[in-house]
Amino acid sequence: MTKDFSGFQKKLGLKFHNPDLLEQAFVHRSYLNENPDSGLEHNERLEFLGDAVLELVVTEYLYAKYPEKNEGELTSFRAAMVNSVMLSEVAQGIGMGDYLLLSRGEARDLGKARQYILANTLEALVGAIYLDGGYEGAHVFLKETLFPKIHEVHEKKLWIDAKSHFQEKAQEVAGTTPSYKVINESGPDHAKNFIVGVYLGEICVAKGEGFSKQEAEQAAARNGLELKGWE
Repeated sequence: MTKDFSGFQKKLGLKFHNPDLLEQAFVHRSYLNENPDSGLEHNERLEFLGDAVLELVVTEYLYAKYPEKNEGELTSFRAAMVNSVMLSEVAQGIGMGDYLLLSRGEARDLGKARQYILANTLEALVGAIYLDGGYEGAHVFLKETLFPKIHEVHEKKLWIDAKSHFQEKAQEVAGTTPSYKVINESGPDHAKNFIVGVYLGEICVAKGEGFSKQEAEQAAARNGLELKGWE
């Protein structure tokens, strides 16, 4: 193996029957551009699988935890738990950044692009765990790493559709409908970063940052609610 994952597995209570799957989860496409003879595969297929497994496991968890909540509320909670910001936090928290296989250029970038890569790598890891240890293995891993984040979702009210709430308040208090504009867009195509402003008329009330325009708009609305005292 290119990296020694024994410490990572021990820390998380993982034991891969096929260690090649674990390594593949950490291989970013850029690494293969510089190391075409490595014999490795990038992690994008595992990421595709892990995304679906992640959504199912989290859906089952929320369904059991909140029997009183309706479909719309559960959907909002799930969105708050599986977005790229939350997943990158989890990945950083368990030390995944130390094991990434990246190109030299990507390895130097420790900003938003790295967070995006970490979020995708966590999905790939979930896919690898599912292939190696089945649904139960994926469930145990997420129970230990992601499920505790539900407290943060509650404390920061991350399940709230900030854009809808901000619009309601803006119409009620200011008599106007907010608009959103992209202020800055940076990064490579596979790891775009957006800064979006939320405006009341011509005035920029707040800005938000995200890996997509939609994510940045939600962040801007959330910051606007806080700045206006409309929470």
